[in-house]
Amino acid sequence: MENKTLLIKCLGSSPVIQIMDFFLDNRLFDYSKNEIIDNLNIGRATFFKYWQEMENFSMVQPTRKIGKSTLYKLSEKNEIVKKLIALDSVLCKRAMDMAYKEQVREKLPIPVPA
Repeated sequence: MENKTLLIKCLGSSPVIQIMDFFLDNRLFDYSKNEIIDNLNIGRATFFKYWQEMENFSMVQPTRKIGKSTLYKLSEKNEIVKKLIALDSVLCKRAMDMAYKEQVREKLPIPVPA
């Protein structure tokens, strides 16, 4: 993962954080385990070691089956997941505030949404 997200910069790049970060960035869709592994920079054995714990804590939930593959989505009703979503939102707001202050300090034009 070359471009570290705010969540990974804040909490580190442990496999669980990487998996959660993937789901937080892709909350609208569901994914097979193979699709998740292909999008992360972790090995299969590592993924499956931590995936079991995430299922045990009900942080992810199966959504449907396509052939032999089960697709999964973030379990947004889970209290742990709710807290991580809130943390991610706070980190994004803080980054935007810092970028705004930097633009003001450098007296750069502030983009106005169309």
